Amino acid sequence: MRDDSFNAAEPGSDSQDSPERPDSPESGESPDDVRELHSIPSVEIISRAAVMLMSAAAERLGLAHEDPDSSPLRDLDEARRLITALAGLVTASGEYLGLHAAPLRDGLQSLQKAFREASAVPDAPGQGPGEKYTGPVY
Repeated sequence: MRDDSFNAAEPGSDSQDSPERPDSPESGESPDDVRELHSIPSVEIISRAAVMLMSAAAERLGLAHEDPDSSPLRDLDEARRLITALAGLVTASGEYLGLHAAPLRDGLQSLQKAFREASAVPDAPGQGPGEKYTGPVY
């Protein structure tokens, strides 16, 4: 038996007063507009994942803040993990990315350099985040 109680309106509330659902016709987007995962090309899924990792790593490096050194979001340990995951993804999928590969590699290298600059004690060449996949970044 399935519990759909989370979809039911609260007792005493009129469904007319409830906020618009994103998939309702009133919102301008119908359920038919949602893309099924199987219909999205792999290069698009890989690219989206890479961009998400890049964005998260940049935030963890404090690059979204006016002064990265004083950013409350700065967390170099988390940035290292994200950059390493990005390096693995970009390296492993490089042959499938076509025209998308070069910008993703450039973004990755920029993050690796920013990490090196942000570190109080920089890693030895080849030991920085993701460098086991990409080679040393100077």
